[in-house]
Amino acid sequence: MKIALGADHAGFELKEKIRQHLLDKGILVDDRGTNSSHSVDYPDYARVVAEEVAARKADWGILVCGSGIGMSIAANKVPGIRAAHVTTEVEARLSREHNDANVLTLGARLLEESRALKIVDRWLSSSFAGGHHERRVEKIAALEKEDSRVARC
Repeated sequence: MKIALGADHAGFELKEKIRQHLLDKGILVDDRGTNSSHSVDYPDYARVVAEEVAARKADWGILVCGSGIGMSIAANKVPGIRAAHVTTEVEARLSREHNDANVLTLGARLLEESRALKIVDRWLSSSFAGGHHERRVEKIAALEKEDSRVARC
């Protein structure tokens, strides 16, 4: 399993904890930055991680910013990405089981380290349930394709 990992300056410290946690579990990590707490723009890191997941160069992606919201919005602009902003273990499980989320976003300013690591573990240990959920995920993909055909004014 390979995880693409990224963060902005607000998420840097938590990203580092997650990176080490994943490595300790024997999971391959492609750390796409940032590599310090100096101010950067979260869409840049969301894009790099999301594109890596969309191109299947990584199995999943994990993104961290201050709230997790900006990373989620930005990552979801990349075709094929279903990024879920998650704050609980239940949401982590459901985002995988029901929505086949392929990118997890977390808020470093909102989650304690121990809770964030539990969310990561739950997310990675959950899998897509398929069934009637598959039809819904396919409809999301269809919306994405329709949007790409719409002429922009």
